[in-house]
Amino acid sequence: MVYPLIGRCPVCQETLIVTRLYCRNCDTSIEGHFDLGRFHQLTPEQLHFIETFIRCEGKLNRVQEELGLSYPTVRSRLREVIRALGYEIPEEEGAPPPQEERMAVLQMLQEGKITAQEALNLLRQR
Repeated sequence: MVYPLIGRCPVCQETLIVTRLYCRNCDTSIEGHFDLGRFHQLTPEQLHFIETFIRCEGKLNRVQEELGLSYPTVRSRLREVIRALGYEIPEEEGAPPPQEERMAVLQMLQEGKITAQEALNLLRQR
């Protein structure tokens, strides 16, 4: 039986390294210190999220539907995974305007009451 590879020590939670590789076909063994890669730093829940994210082609709305989570929760989980992989996340400029507000701005644009630049500025102000 082959067990899944774990990336964290079950005792102290430190990152594990691989010290021996083995080929079942030719019975070759290689010893040394091998890195598991960044994805083995993730929890099983985070890996499941990433698998779902990839299956949904990175479309957060589809991830939301498949996992039965709210859009803000999906974004939060994605940001959590990004941080867990060791990447920094730039500060967000603010929450997007509510749907009604966006629609009102787009309506004014369509009616010619404001320019495209004015609409963009209004949408970015939030």
